Amino acid sequence: MELSLRARVRAGDPAAFGRLFDDHAGVVYRHAVRVLGNWATAEDIVSLTFLEAWRTRERVRVDGGSLQPWLLGIATNVMRNTARAARRHQGALARLPLRDAVPDFADELADRLADAEQLGAARRALEQLRRPEREVFALCVWAGLDSAAAAEALDVTVGTVRSRLSRARARLRKLTECELARGRAAAAATVTAVDGAGREAR
Repeated sequence: MELSLRARVRAGDPAAFGRLFDDHAGVVYRHAVRVLGNWATAEDIVSLTFLEAWRTRERVRVDGGSLQPWLLGIATNVMRNTARAARRHQGALARLPLRDAVPDFADELADRLADAEQLGAARRALEQLRRPEREVFALCVWAGLDSAAAAEALDVTVGTVRSRLSRARARLRKLTECELARGRAAAAATVTAVDGAGREAR
């Protein structure tokens, strides 16, 4: 009898891990991009997620369906740890002497795209939620997991997922609208300032 993919992954079968990567790396990547808003960092998250999956493969249950909830649960933990490391890094940088800043035009270009503007506003709003609500929203709404799969990924009950998701949706709608309005007001102020400077120069 042929072993299931779960059993093969648990046993450390390289071919099974190759299939696991092919089937789910894109899902993990898109999830990380939506949560972090950074393509390069999302690629790192994918690599770290599958390294951690290999390291913890013996925790996989032989019975069950798709391994996607398990992988997204690992990705959630990886992003959690990465965020903590980034905060420590930023704290260390803040203690260094200041240097002249080099302008970054990437944000200016991204702001011209409506989807990037909305993603940025949603991500900023998401950061204002409590972490449990933020993680449930990202898994259920952005990664498309149902309540049971999200509960498996986060190791909580289905009822907990549903209550957190309900609170997250209510708060996030209001927060995103506020962030969009704030961003557009800031962009309008910048355009006004640039136009004024241009007229003075002429």
